[in-house]
Parts: sequence; C-alpha cells; structure tokens
Amino acid sequence: MSDDDSRVSTRVPLVAWVVGAAVLAVSVWCWATGYPAGVDSAVYRAGSLAVLRGESLYQPLTSMPSWAPGLPFTYLPCAALLFAPLAVLPAQLVWGVLGLLSAVAVGLTMRLAVGGGRALTVGLGTVAVLGLEPVWRSVGLGQVNLLLMAVIALDVLALKGSRYSGVLIGVASAIKLTPLIFVLHLLVTGRRADAARALATFAGLNLLAAVLLPGDTAAFWSGTLLGGNKATSNGWVGNQSINGLLQRSGLGSATMALYVLLAVVCLVVAAVVVRRLHDREPMGALLVTALCGLLVSPISWTHHWVWVVPAVGLLLRPWTGVWRWVALAATAVVFSGWQFTLVPSGAGVEVEWHAGQWLLGNVYLLAAAVAVGVLVWLARAQRRSAVPGMPAL
Repeated sequence: MSDDDSRVSTRVPLVAWVVGAAVLAVSVWCWATGYPAGVDSAVYRAGSLAVLRGESLYQPLTSMPSWAPGLPFTYLPCAALLFAPLAVLPAQLVWGVLGLLSAVAVGLTMRLAVGGGRALTVGLGTVAVLGLEPVWRSVGLGQVNLLLMAVIALDVLALKGSRYSGVLIGVASAIKLTPLIFVLHLLVTGRRADAARALATFAGLNLLAAVLLPGDTAAFWSGTLLGGNKATSNGWVGNQSINGLLQRSGLGSATMALYVLLAVVCLVVAAVVVRRLHDREPMGALLVTALCGLLVSPISWTHHWVWVVPAVGLLLRPWTGVWRWVALAATAVVFSGWQFTLVPSGAGVEVEWHAGQWLLGNVYLLAAAVAVGVLVWLARAQRRSAVPGMPAL
C-alpha cells in the first residue's frame, strides 16, 4: 500500500458523518425528554464514574441511570480509565457520542475495504450495512464494537510500516481482550516488530491500571475475567461462537474438550489461510482473523459480528457476474438477524432444537465458515488463471 493509497483509503465518506450527527441529535432529544438510550454505553459511563469516585468497579454500579438494567462492568480496568472523558456527560449523550463515532468507524472501515476512488460505492455501502443486525444493534446498545473494528483495520492496513503500527491493537486489547488475536495476525504475516509494539502497549496500559486501580485489577484477573457473562456455559442463541453452538447441542461433559479442540483447529486453519491471503489481499486476511476470533471466543454476541462491514466492502469491489449479487443478497439475508426470531430461546430451550432450528440458530457461525471457504477458493482460482468476473484479490 503506497502512501497515497493509504491517504485515500482513510477518507471517511460524508454520509457517515451525517448519520453520526443524526444519532447525536437523537441523543440530545432523549436526554431532554428523559427517554432511555444506550444500555451498554451507560455501563461504560457508570464504570468510569465508579473509578473516579473510588468505588469498586466490579461490584454493582451505583451510577447507572434508573431506566437501565443493573448490568455489570466486565471490561478491563484500564477500559474504565479510557472511558473517563465520557463520565462528564449524561448517559443519553454518551450514547450519542459513541453513535457518532460508530458511524464514522463504519465509513472508515468501508473505505478501507472497498479502496480509494469509489466514493459513491463507499457511501452506499456505508448506508446499506447500517441495516444489518450486528451494526444497528451495536449502535443501539451504545457498544464499542464498531470503534474497535475500525482502529484495528486502520492499524493493520493503513499504519503498516509506521513506527506506530501495533499501538492501536494494543489499545483495543486493553479495552477488550478479544482483539489480542490480531497480535497473532501480525506474527503470522511477519510483522514481529508491530506485534511487539501491540503487546508492549497492552502491557503498559494494564500496568498503569494496576498502579491506579490495584483492587479492581486484582478483581478482574482473579474472577471477572472468567465469570463475566458466564462465559464457559452460555448456550443462549445470542452467543454465536463455537462454544455457544456446542452448548446448544446438548453434548454434556464432552462440550469443553470439543470446544478446545475445535478452537485449536480454527486457529491453525486461520493461520494457514491468512498466510496465503495477506500479500494478495490484506483486508481479506484480516477478515479471516476477525472471523476466527469471533468463532473461538467463549462469548460472541450477535452485535460482536460487526466485521460483516468489511465483508460487504470486499463484495462491493468492481467485479462482474451474477455471483457478486448472489453473495451480497446472501449476506443481507443472513445478517438481517430475522432467523433468531424464529427459534425458541432462553432458559436452556436451545438444546431441544430440531435440525432446522439448529441451522437457523447458528447461522452466523455457518456463514463465517462459508466466507472463509470462498476467500480461499478465490485466491486459489486467481493463482491458476485470471478468472473473469472475480473481484481483485
């Protein structure tokens, strides 16, 4: 990637700013009227207020608004420090600010995926993906998933060769542990210095948190890490990970061993695919790593699957033939989220699903496997010959 390509590829489309400004305007109305907005963003705000007031971060939060459920803070202690600027705002405005930043993150990631010089395509793609369930749910909850996706993509693709490459991955991992898989991505693609910077940033931020918040740091690493969201036993349909699939399959005591085995297989396969793809298609390789992370994580809620944004961006690259439209239509259908409304869920009823319900209830995982297979097939086909109608990989 040349310097010019990098400059063009990081230009956020105007429509993303317009959408973000609209979300911010709605948040002002919600604040003025007392209307609830942003359950998870309220948790971030309450966590920051807890550390600023000297309260325990992993005990019931005292600053949650009356309209929000009493959700716990399950992120790393340094996340509460990084969220501290949000503490000065009312809960609804925190949601609005994160909504603005999330819209910009969608536009930036779409630009990185589609490439420079196709402003209309990037703009239309940005608007289109807002209708996909992982994206609108992440925005609606006030989640940080879209922001983490954007900074990781920016780090891997736009900052490659920079002295700062790896730093953003380290920061993202200091908020949520799951981005640590992108350190493996850097190692697999031969960027050892960048991986070292990512780990150093992660370690430095956690050391700072340990100095400033020793009690919360001890509480997180000794209990919250494994206890949050009941990570080892959550078979609810909203958990679209390998662990969730196995928990829903009623395998009993064999579940954990099979989960570990499949996670290792997934990591190995992803490493091989990334090695094959990264020179020809760095965004495709990054997408494989992201999908692997979603699959092997104990918990991958549906709103964690925001990496559908760059997947759509890859499909919007200029290529001809019916398969482009088939792939885009399939992505829209799968990630609309309607399937989850058709299956019984909650209170462990997922283990009683019949085959059709099992397929619908695990659709994000199955789509991820298909997506990786398609990327590998395209890469192998292009190595053999120039195949008409295929996207440039």
